[in-house]
Amino acid sequence: MTAVMPRSTDRILTTHVGSLPRPERLLALLVAKAEGQAYEEETLQSEVREAVQDAVARQVNAGIDIVSDGEMSKPSYATYVTERLSGFGGRAKGHRAQDLLDYIDYARRLVEIGGVVPSNSGPCCEAPVRLKDAKPLRTDLANFQSAVSRAKPVAAFMNAASPGVVSLFQRNQYYPSEDAYLEALADALRAEYEAIVDAGFILQIDSPDLAMGRHLAHADKDEQRFVELAARQVEVLNAATANIPPEAMRLHICWGNYEGPHHLDIPLEAIIEVVLRARPAAISLEAANPRHAHEWTVFERVPLPDDKILLPGVIDSTSNYIEHPEVVAQRILRYANVVGRERVIASSDCGFGTFSRYPTVFPAIAWAKLAALAQGAELASRRLSTRPGRQDG
Repeated sequence: MTAVMPRSTDRILTTHVGSLPRPERLLALLVAKAEGQAYEEETLQSEVREAVQDAVARQVNAGIDIVSDGEMSKPSYATYVTERLSGFGGRAKGHRAQDLLDYIDYARRLVEIGGVVPSNSGPCCEAPVRLKDAKPLRTDLANFQSAVSRAKPVAAFMNAASPGVVSLFQRNQYYPSEDAYLEALADALRAEYEAIVDAGFILQIDSPDLAMGRHLAHADKDEQRFVELAARQVEVLNAATANIPPEAMRLHICWGNYEGPHHLDIPLEAIIEVVLRARPAAISLEAANPRHAHEWTVFERVPLPDDKILLPGVIDSTSNYIEHPEVVAQRILRYANVVGRERVIASSDCGFGTFSRYPTVFPAIAWAKLAALAQGAELASRRLSTRPGRQDG
């Protein structure tokens, strides 16, 4: 049976963006694998299985309704595809995020302390893109099914990269045009998208290319030109997901999960109409960090289509502050007042384990933040059920 995105009819439901802190033993194995060091594959797989079981149980215990596998097996949300698809190799010289280049001394400091400095330099596309190995996905699905059957969450989702975000981080050096590359990626990724849904999970498509791409790889494009590029990426994504019901999918957009100036982030209002053309019924977006916390007002001017719901981030994924549940509730209420309580599911800005390195948010704090998310959703639910009319927030 195809899973569908639930709605917050009786109370505000909770979720997050996908990646979660990995256990230290698993982290060490993933790093060894990525760097070509010696490791035991059987040990790695055992650690992944155990980490998925633990992550799903901890999410349910923290009060998270719609859970993920934590992306425990993946080196990152976008580069994992090089292990599953052929055509990638070498190393391309890429771009650093333009906002950090504007504050170069801060960027150097981030490098010194091991902070996240976004760059799309790395493996590139240098041959035809085709499915290479279906086993990693089958293993991920089996691990997640086992964990979900034990923990019994309200619903479960699994992440997959969009064609656009793969093209952003694995740059094209083979196809005659970016358009041809996007179409090849869509063809290659379609099987993964459909397999996730066929396994009984909601599909989350990670698509930072629709926002972060502006200041990471397309800073030379004016706003309108970037919006046109984003529209093409949505068109390709829609074709890749044509066989999947919209209500079985959610789309995540973000401006980069790193602690930087973000003063060059393209405004949500500039891209929202393009984002809303995407087929997934649920839209996950940043709503807690200082650069985007105000953008709930966009939906006062741009009506949310009747078939869409929002997953606003009400906890930040780059700060070690644990949000007060009252702050979380206020953020939820802002969206509920505008689009309706049944169309808001409380989420995080982005993931807590975006890369298989030590995360920006300390693991124990990340779990405490998720608990605060659930507590804030409970507060908001009570207020929405007992107070008539527009709610404070």
